[in-house]
Amino acid sequence: MGSYSHKTFDALALFSGGLDSILAAKLIQEQGLRVLGLHFVSPFFGKPDKLEEWEKTYGIKLIPVDISREFVNMLGKGSRHGLGKTLNPCIDCKILMLSRAKEMLPDFGAGFIISGEVLGQRPMSQRLDALNIIKRDSEVKNILIRALSARRLPPTDPEKTGLVDREKLGSLSGRGRKEQLKLAAEYGIRSIPTPGGGCLLTEKESAKRYLPLFKHKQCTDPDDFYLANTGRQFWHDDHWLCIGRDQSDNLKLEELARENDYLIKLTSFPGPLGLGRPLNNKRWTPEIIESACELVSRFSPRAREFNGQVGVTVKQGRVSREILVRPGQPEQPVQWDEPVWDRELAKVISKAG
Repeated sequence: MGSYSHKTFDALALFSGGLDSILAAKLIQEQGLRVLGLHFVSPFFGKPDKLEEWEKTYGIKLIPVDISREFVNMLGKGSRHGLGKTLNPCIDCKILMLSRAKEMLPDFGAGFIISGEVLGQRPMSQRLDALNIIKRDSEVKNILIRALSARRLPPTDPEKTGLVDREKLGSLSGRGRKEQLKLAAEYGIRSIPTPGGGCLLTEKESAKRYLPLFKHKQCTDPDDFYLANTGRQFWHDDHWLCIGRDQSDNLKLEELARENDYLIKLTSFPGPLGLGRPLNNKRWTPEIIESACELVSRFSPRAREFNGQVGVTVKQGRVSREILVRPGQPEQPVQWDEPVWDRELAKVISKAG
């Protein structure tokens, strides 16, 4: 994957890595036009580590575009156009991506934007009325080509001027994939991505991890959500504890740790790393810290087998101390719970702004 900041392109394409986004870019590229794919990244979607592989596989130049801050701010303000079945603000999300793509057009000398949306494919964001809202609110009415369904939609400026041959664009609609697979075969695409949006906000198992953050933190930032994606999650009221499941989680927790976080690790036994994050500048009491240490110790088989107290090191910034606990025998009556999906809370959160 190269740097294309000084290159000139005819179009910028929203590129998720899904089949529709691949085909949409190809339909324009096959007309002899230069296409640069924008792969948007946030705590909830994006695979920037795949870009080099995708470039080689599909022959499309790609760059990552991090919209983490804007996306989290949008979620915090509440969805303008509603949520899907979980926490997914699909219409607002597409507006955000297209707005950013429009801002980037001059950087690459590009004149229009491509997306892989298919009329009628997704019940929330790809109905005709939703497509029109997205086009209107992102202010891309005359420069957005939805290449797979273009001939079912009004012509855009690039089509009217002849820069893009409208007759070579698609006329797909509905939820089937037969026509996409046929088109992929024509282009010699053998590596077919599995269907699915790939957004964690659409999955209850992932989305439930974010609910306590919206409920308890006054102002969230992207790192909070990356942390919510990592390891086991536990809450006691507004106290948040993450515990690694394996070495990969432990390394990620170390990477995400901030100066005022509590890093918790067994002193003499192998076990996971725990990370406690104080919210809203609220320090943890000694009782909460001790209970968090005891919970972390439970996930060490060797510590559980030891019939007695075990040492747990707690580090906050440059300050470190050891606490003795008995795994499975908490001294303090503190109940740590894993997040659960709560649709009613999700509705409240969606109207937060």
